[in-house]
Amino acid sequence: MVAERRLPHWLKVKMPGSDNYRQIKGLLEGNQLHTVCEEAHCPNIGECWDRGTATFMILGDTCTRACAYCAVTTGTPMTVDFEEPIRLAETVERMRLNYAVITSVNRDDLPDGGASVFAQCIRNVRRRTPECKVEVLIPDFEGDWSALGKVMKAKPDTLNHNIETVRRMFHRVRAKGDYELSLELIAKAKEIDSGAVTKSGMMVGLGETWDEIIQTMRDLREVDCDLLTIGQYLRPSKKHIALAKWYTPQEFDELRDLGMELGFSHVAYGPLVRSSYHADEQHRSALEMGATV
Repeated sequence: MVAERRLPHWLKVKMPGSDNYRQIKGLLEGNQLHTVCEEAHCPNIGECWDRGTATFMILGDTCTRACAYCAVTTGTPMTVDFEEPIRLAETVERMRLNYAVITSVNRDDLPDGGASVFAQCIRNVRRRTPECKVEVLIPDFEGDWSALGKVMKAKPDTLNHNIETVRRMFHRVRAKGDYELSLELIAKAKEIDSGAVTKSGMMVGLGETWDEIIQTMRDLREVDCDLLTIGQYLRPSKKHIALAKWYTPQEFDELRDLGMELGFSHVAYGPLVRSSYHADEQHRSALEMGATV
């Protein structure tokens, strides 16, 4: 464990509060939309919202799982709001986004894990804002590949599924998930659409070793994952898994270099990086490196 109350100087960010931030917050609230930016206490919320971007969280704000690192509320979710894809697409249009990221809580209570709603969101955004790229950050759907097929059929520009941590730590961090299943999902996405851009992300600072991080990156490349994000784990509360280490900016630089050597098209890296951080830039890099959608 490390002293968590004393944040390293490189982890300090200014509080959000710009005019653009307030306008976006009002727009999202008015359309009854949730964002992972708020629910997961993302440290980049000020920067991203001030840029006029946000990561939408569909299917409610209550998750059926209780991962040891996550700040999202756990419990019994509400019924599915089938008007949500329409409101989301309207909001994307009003925000004039060029790149939208859509994620969700885990909905293990639903027959397809919410895959059909992801597909509806992609199609609705495309109808209203054809020029907008769409990235989806999906759960594992409990290994239901027909559910994954529904999402892939809607042709997201980037298919993201986070591995989150190394194999040894996985069940402690994501008790209801499975490391091999997450890798298989990324592989299956490529099987369904060989031209898809795939992406994953992981946190560091949970107690993993340096060699385990490198092995995780190798595992992701073995399933042809194109894009990677690596960020510092920040403990949401005392009930969550303890922080084991602060990684320095220099260590993140080294991880980025190692990732690029392994063949990722782009590695977004740094203490404050999260899975949708500058996602548009990552997608562009994947296309420039030869991946196609």
